[in-house]
Amino acid sequence: MIIKESAENYLEAILIIKNRKGIARSIDIATELGYSKASVSIAMKKFREENYITVGDDGQLDLTEKGLEIAERMYERHDLIAKALIAIGVDDETAYKDSCRIEHDMSEQTFEKIKNYINSHMK
Repeated sequence: MIIKESAENYLEAILIIKNRKGIARSIDIATELGYSKASVSIAMKKFREENYITVGDDGQLDLTEKGLEIAERMYERHDLIAKALIAIGVDDETAYKDSCRIEHDMSEQTFEKIKNYINSHMK
């Protein structure tokens, strides 16, 4: 399944916001990512059409199984890469910003190797 970086960011943001606040709405996504409300609205319409999310009558966004799979994969990458960067001395803020960029371009093989290394050395 190939999905663009911006779509991965949107889906991951929905997951993060729902975990933090209990619910996510388009305005929350716009605020979190610094995107315009119009851009988020267009993206959410596409995600609904492609079955990545559902939108309740109250505007609440929910990830479908398909959307959740992508969001959780991206969140795991983001978090693990940030932890790896912090472990080698990068400050927290920089590590999380950099991990957001790195997470999208890294191969599955490289990610799995980093994941295995971090899990075996950071317990």
